[in-house]
Amino acid sequence: MSLKTLQGKLLASLLIGLAVMIVIGLVSDVREVARDLGSFQWALMPLILGLTLLNYLLRWAKWEYYLRFLRCGDGVNAFDSGLIFTSGMVMAVTPGKLGEVFKSYLLRRVNGTAVSRSAPIVLAERLTDGLAMLLLMGLGLTLYPPARPVFALLVVGTLVGILILQQRTWSLWLIAFIGRLPMGERIAPRLATIYESTIQLLDWRVLLIATLISVVSWGFECLAFYYVLVGLGVEGTWLLLLQATFIFAASTLFGLVSFLPGGLGVSEVTSVGLLVALVGVSVATATTATLLIRFGTLWFGVLLGILALAWFGRRYPAHDHEASVGSVA
Repeated sequence: MSLKTLQGKLLASLLIGLAVMIVIGLVSDVREVARDLGSFQWALMPLILGLTLLNYLLRWAKWEYYLRFLRCGDGVNAFDSGLIFTSGMVMAVTPGKLGEVFKSYLLRRVNGTAVSRSAPIVLAERLTDGLAMLLLMGLGLTLYPPARPVFALLVVGTLVGILILQQRTWSLWLIAFIGRLPMGERIAPRLATIYESTIQLLDWRVLLIATLISVVSWGFECLAFYYVLVGLGVEGTWLLLLQATFIFAASTLFGLVSFLPGGLGVSEVTSVGLLVALVGVSVATATTATLLIRFGTLWFGVLLGILALAWFGRRYPAHDHEASVGSVA
């Protein structure tokens, strides 16, 4: 995938996001949404964005933890690591955010680490983010019993997936089998490298530390959502904080597992529906809250990613042979 193709995909995702916002606004009431935006306490926006930045800071700390744990950070100082991590947020609008493997290509440009060695970090990040969202969502399951079967299914599916990946014998047998297939000789060594990194990151102690970091980091964005609702005139109570945590975690998680770019459409519809059902606000207010939190989290992160990527490009200009970022060597 060339950088030009990357720009095209990002533009397409931005247009999809804009379309989603327009459709949701039309389905509710554009005038009421505009009225809610006008009455929103905009003085709270710096706090909301600040909480989002705390989330990014802790997620960068998790990236750093993984990077040093796999010994992939040689020659990468904290500033460059932060640039790589932030640049990866450009890919938050890819299916399941797995496009953030782009960070591995940027890391290779800095210190030559093979993409197949560091790419599993993205998988581990998504896994621990998902576990954190499940834990945060679990705090409010009593508020919305219909979500319990889906919650149980996601928990069981996640744990089973982890256990399967930890079965080294099965995994190595599968890689060896692939190696015997046509063209498999080229793929199998890279798969073996990917698996070795993955199995290290799935050590229960590493998994526990990273998941705890994720719970705290995403908890800040749940708090940001709470202040969005307060800014729209909803009374700030402990119940509202619990509702905001459940709704934000559930909508983000459903968007993640939908594998749609950035969860676009799924996250928004889930958020609006749960706000109406649990908090009791109007569809227009629920829509406004959803648009504000998506701007303050997803699109704010994409904007920071674009700026960081431009800065990174100045510090580490691509050579002619690196014009394409498709190799995983």
